[in-house]
Amino acid sequence: MSPRFVVLSGCSGGGKSTLLKEMARRGYSTVPEPGRRVIAEERQCDGSALPWVDPEAFCRRIIEIAVSDIRSVADDLVFFDRSALDAMIWYDRTDTPLEPSVREQILHLGYDPRVFLFPPWPEIFKQDEDRRHNWAAAIAEFEALCDRLLSYGFETTLVPKGSVAFRADWLEEQLE
Repeated sequence: MSPRFVVLSGCSGGGKSTLLKEMARRGYSTVPEPGRRVIAEERQCDGSALPWVDPEAFCRRIIEIAVSDIRSVADDLVFFDRSALDAMIWYDRTDTPLEPSVREQILHLGYDPRVFLFPPWPEIFKQDEDRRHNWAAAIAEFEALCDRLLSYGFETTLVPKGSVAFRADWLEEQLE
């Protein structure tokens, strides 16, 4: 049986990281969001690959980290908080060129064909030091993911709103 790399994606501030923490608490293997890790690294070295400074460099770093993440996991079932797919779709929606070889690499990383999308949830969306974009930008990001993931052959499933325990139970049921 080949490993199953399940991507949690969707609207910023929709509860992905919170659910990922719950899945880890339940014993699942998880990989944290590459974007937040890029921001932390760039701040540490006074770098400029930040989404509000150089979004293309930021997305390139996300892809590098996401590729490294997927190559380093050893469990049969792994949950990813976002993925290289998110960065690839940023290139699409901004009409920024991405080398075809990089696009092909991303599409062949072995992500599960079913991506779980977190819908916009204004009641829990919060800007912070790392999430500086506004609600309208979060919605645009979500809509691009909905459109583009399908065009790349992925099936998308909306994660219902509810408590963390409810969402975790629901996600476990989806995997059966």
